[in-house]
Amino acid sequence: MVASSLVQRQQALQTWAVQQLATLGLGELRGDIAAVSGDASFRRYFRGHTATASLMLVDAPPDKENSRPFIDVDQRLLDASVRVPQLLAADPGLGFMCLEDFGDTLLWPALWQARHTMDYSSARQLYQRCFDELLLIQQAEARHPPLPLYDAALLLREMRLFSEWFCAGLLKLTLPPAEQALVEAAFSVLCDSALQQQQVFVHRDYHCRNLMLLNEPGTAIGVIDFQDAVLGPVTYDLVSLLKDCYIEWPRAEVREWALAYAGQAQARGVLQQLQPDRFLREFDLMGAQRHIKILGIFSRLWLRDGKPGYLKDIPLTLRYLQQVAGEQPQLQEFAHWLDSRVAPLVPAALAAAEAAAHHHGGLR
Repeated sequence: MVASSLVQRQQALQTWAVQQLATLGLGELRGDIAAVSGDASFRRYFRGHTATASLMLVDAPPDKENSRPFIDVDQRLLDASVRVPQLLAADPGLGFMCLEDFGDTLLWPALWQARHTMDYSSARQLYQRCFDELLLIQQAEARHPPLPLYDAALLLREMRLFSEWFCAGLLKLTLPPAEQALVEAAFSVLCDSALQQQQVFVHRDYHCRNLMLLNEPGTAIGVIDFQDAVLGPVTYDLVSLLKDCYIEWPRAEVREWALAYAGQAQARGVLQQLQPDRFLREFDLMGAQRHIKILGIFSRLWLRDGKPGYLKDIPLTLRYLQQVAGEQPQLQEFAHWLDSRVAPLVPAALAAAEAAAHHHGGLR
């Protein structure tokens, strides 16, 4: 039944695209649209071709995904000269969109090659291109009309995914009241740090699988998956990029690159003031908040949505969190709890999940 519904929506998307292209005078589709890799949401992506162009078609079922934020944020970022896809047509009621096609070349393989060969010079150049786009993003209009706030309620709601889906769900770890209080106290420290930072336009998922190398003159980085943008902490997107859950760099390089970005942000007026030690501390604490959330999301993608492909990224995500917690005085109890109660359960839990995934059709 589900498969039949998906096929029907794909056919409806193709029919809609034919109508939109005719209205826009962009020509006719050649053949059927073809599925391309999706993401961690319920959205599906298809590629279509005309005689002169390649197009990206999006199916975002309106009962599961709201396309209006994407449309709004896309225009804000275009107005700020950020290299995001041009929106050619959209019907939020149907959940269909037609976009400029950025191709298939993610930033991730280029960074992975640089990491594998320890080519830090190439990595630095790639990250500088990402910094250039991020500076534009952080200067984009976020207040009129206002973006959603990355407020305490949202920060805490995200972190509680860790308790529900990672601890209780994946690890089968039931927390007694004292441990619940310890975890909530750590969440409070991280929430307070985030709210005390300068607030800017935040992409909210700015990492190597949402950034693309474009086949264009110059050094353009294409930015996608920005529909969850908020007004929030200035270090959030930077730590998402440099402490990426899909690639790990030596600590010294990460800190060097973070400060290089901070200097550029201050020169451009994005950062009102720069105190390097404070900036790095806020950067690290912001990363801990994000990695707590991501541990919950990766677990939920498997347990609720049947998507086990992110399980392999849990060890690195947890390692980031343990490192920061172990270094911050206010998080020492939380760090000990992570090391003694949580980390020992992870290998067996991941092995069991991966075995179950193989049994039900394999990792994907």
